[in-house]
Amino acid sequence: MLIKFIKKQSEHIRLQMFVVLVGVVLLLVKFIAFGLTNSNAILTDALESIINVAAGAFSLYSLVVSSRPRDENHPYGHGKIEFIAATLEGSLIMVAGGAIIFKSTYNLFDPVPLQQLDTGILLVLAGGIVNYGVGYLIEAKGTQSNNMVLKAGGKHLKTDAYSTAGILVGLLMIYLTGLVWLDSMVALMFGVIIATTGYRIIRSSVGGIMDEADYDLLKRIVKVLNENRRENWIDIHNLRVIKYGSTLHIDCHLTVPWYLTVLQAHDEVDAVAALVREKIDPGIELFIHTDPCIEPSCQICTKESCENRQHKFHHRVEWEFDKVIADRKHGVY
Repeated sequence: MLIKFIKKQSEHIRLQMFVVLVGVVLLLVKFIAFGLTNSNAILTDALESIINVAAGAFSLYSLVVSSRPRDENHPYGHGKIEFIAATLEGSLIMVAGGAIIFKSTYNLFDPVPLQQLDTGILLVLAGGIVNYGVGYLIEAKGTQSNNMVLKAGGKHLKTDAYSTAGILVGLLMIYLTGLVWLDSMVALMFGVIIATTGYRIIRSSVGGIMDEADYDLLKRIVKVLNENRRENWIDIHNLRVIKYGSTLHIDCHLTVPWYLTVLQAHDEVDAVAALVREKIDPGIELFIHTDPCIEPSCQICTKESCENRQHKFHHRVEWEFDKVIADRKHGVY
């Protein structure tokens, strides 16, 4: 398990190094395009690329730190730094969006004459295609591995590509119509989109720092447990998920027959853990507290071979999401 985790983290670091390298190349291309065209819209795009490189470099550092093994000072590892990196990146995206809005508004009243637009358009188009392709790949990898840094970085690159698309539309319309003010109008619209995306990234990362409940993930876990219940799993409640970067820690209470030995109860705990890792994420860590069943449990217990039953079985209780996450049991409680 540790070897698999280390390999996954190494892959994340290589991907982020690739992102930083691509960002530096595109930064140079966009400044060349600005030098050729004298377009403030392209300059805005180039300035945003500086933020891409800076944010990518910090994200790379956070991935290196988060890949370190847990120690006495960090018993849950170093993964929380990924949320800090995502917060910084979201903040930088908002700054870039604000700068685009400000610059575009200014240029509506003070347009700048452009030159060599055909060459500039080709350079910006190539940069936008590369940006979107890399962003799509990185975001997909981050989603697949539940890595906050890669997901935020991928979204950043894609939003940069969207702003590039807006700039391209403006440049093409200017090239065809000669209406210089259209450049700033389109860039202004995409500046709002970029700033909104930055806010969403910040909102998500702050939620992770504050251990905000991931309801979608919790619902998936409840569904898997409900569909694969064993007869000794009488009840599950107080289910919680905490994220440490890409590592997930799950706590819950599992009610089992009171007469099971410690070893037998531990086998049931292992079965729950194996099921969640198989169906949800192999890297999940689980901390499961076992509760003994009590007399009222008989009414919802499906174990047919129980010799200690004190009440007839009444009905099977489907584990409900809102009760599984609460610190109380299902059914008759």
